[in-house]
Amino acid sequence: MERIEQHASHGGRQEVWKHVSSTLGCEMKFGLYLPDAALRGEKCPVLYWLSGLTCTEQNFVTKAGAQRYAAEHGLIIVAPDTSPRGDDVPDDPAYDIGKGAGFYVNASQAPWATHYRMYDYVVDELPALIEAEFPASQARAISGHSMGGHGALTIALRNPGRYRSVSAFSPIVAPTQVPWGKKAFSAYLGEDEETWKQYDTVALLQNSVERLPLLVDQGEADEFLEGQLQPQLLRAACEAVDHPLQLNLRPGYDHSYYFISSFIGGHIAYHAQALR
Repeated sequence: MERIEQHASHGGRQEVWKHVSSTLGCEMKFGLYLPDAALRGEKCPVLYWLSGLTCTEQNFVTKAGAQRYAAEHGLIIVAPDTSPRGDDVPDDPAYDIGKGAGFYVNASQAPWATHYRMYDYVVDELPALIEAEFPASQARAISGHSMGGHGALTIALRNPGRYRSVSAFSPIVAPTQVPWGKKAFSAYLGEDEETWKQYDTVALLQNSVERLPLLVDQGEADEFLEGQLQPQLLRAACEAVDHPLQLNLRPGYDHSYYFISSFIGGHIAYHAQALR
């Protein structure tokens, strides 16, 4: 590993690291916020943040304003890139597939299958690396935005007991039913739509064995609300199986980091309570 950025922030330090990922077969970057306690060697709980389409590790680090809240609550925040990168990694000219659009799945179809294994990277390789190399405890939470909100919810539902809490901003809750998901899943997973359901929050809720509460914030002025996000499907799915959901519909807010930065403090406090 190599640290390629470090900046003092709210008594802690915002860093960016790069490393060679054996899971993805390429070099990856991740943002890492270390609060003061971690800099002093104390083991701290970790919040994993998954970003959305077209993002890198930089978007959350530079736009969310999360450092002040992580410092307040003594949390480490890890924000990985959204897909494999490099000259040997397959790509597509479209913004919603290929680099920057890993969708947090393990691809099974050519040419994507060799590198596009973001599910395994987030669930297994990255936490193992963080817990081995930094003063991080095994108390984990997960959150994300849009495509990353989809990733956070599905990963938490598929791994009972691994995360103390989960939340999302503007998540793609039913990717098997909307254009973004249908396009990506067809490419990455093939045409058998039954295999898609393992990465669909609404579908996973039907057989969820853990009642980990879901905290979701959604802007009502979001330009993707009706076409891609459809939070009403999440509400209906949770009601059908009596799964705890707090769905906050925020009037006037769109899909941007102006929205995320307005409510990230509440999400971090929510995770901090669960992690402690």
